[in-house]
Amino acid sequence: MNISAHRRPRAIAIARAESESRQLAFRLTVIAAGAVAALIALFY
Repeated sequence: MNISAHRRPRAIAIARAESESRQLAFRLTVIAAGAVAALIALFY
């Protein structure tokens, strides 16, 4: 019980960092897609 109680905060921190990096990657993907769409709109 003591080991699992000790490991839980670390697991929460890892999950939080993973979700933050995933959110950042999603924003970068959206920005990149917007930039590509803008370039296509400019050239066509």
